[in-house]
Amino acid sequence: MRDQTNRGQQAGTAANGGGPGVAPIIRLAGVRKSFGAQVVLDGIDLDIEPAKTTVIMGPSGCGKSVTLKHMVGLLRPDAGEVYFRGRRVDTLREREWLPIRLEVGLLFQMGALFDSMTVLENVCFPLRENTDLSASARVDRAREALEVVDMLGYDERLPAQLSGGQRKRVALARAIVLRPAVVLYDEPTTGLDPVRSDGINQLILKLQRTLGVTNIVVTHDLTSARTVADRVVMLLGGKIAADGTMAALARSPDRRVQHFLTGTYVAEEIPETTEAPAGAGLAEEA
Repeated sequence: MRDQTNRGQQAGTAANGGGPGVAPIIRLAGVRKSFGAQVVLDGIDLDIEPAKTTVIMGPSGCGKSVTLKHMVGLLRPDAGEVYFRGRRVDTLREREWLPIRLEVGLLFQMGALFDSMTVLENVCFPLRENTDLSASARVDRAREALEVVDMLGYDERLPAQLSGGQRKRVALARAIVLRPAVVLYDEPTTGLDPVRSDGINQLILKLQRTLGVTNIVVTHDLTSARTVADRVVMLLGGKIAADGTMAALARSPDRRVQHFLTGTYVAEEIPETTEAPAGAGLAEEA
């Protein structure tokens, strides 16, 4: 057990993006996950450096969302280990995950707001469920989060009265209202036009810059990746095919990486199963 703990507390190596002496906030060590005969993650080693933005990219069905789910205990690895702040967490019982999940905010692909709740009620919901704050204190905290995402003044609107970009901003306010150390984004710019996509990208940067948030972004959007990423991890065939800055990936000798970055279709490089297995994506639940 001591050896496992020491492994979890090691700083990230240069290959995995961690700076010298910087302990990863999240670490995946040799993580494997299969759904039936389909191997989705095949021995992934990944260190997430705190207060940085890591983008995870790759074709559909390559395990991007599955990787996120391992980070918050929504999936357990078939083999390997998962650490949070140096503590091994993949062996924890469900109730032991609660304090860890309170440190992790989730921005779902479609926002997953409650249709029958106002903007303010949606953002207050995590505070009501997870804190002992008074009603007035919850409202104050929720309005602070709405101000961060430039949605202050929309308190009484319902989700149906908002644009797609506004719904994403409200969902992000809800994700950060508990002041998490880490925010996970599952395709945050999906369905948005370029201008609204850039608005979300700027919010991701703002959270890192002003609040010191560790961002982990799953996306197919190359423009978004170029805008927000300190580091890009590309998953191909269940393994990490490339890891570094966008500029470093552009110099990768791996033809699959180049084809992905240029949007070039090559039939033999497309896996037999291009869709994630049922239940593998992040469930859209508030």
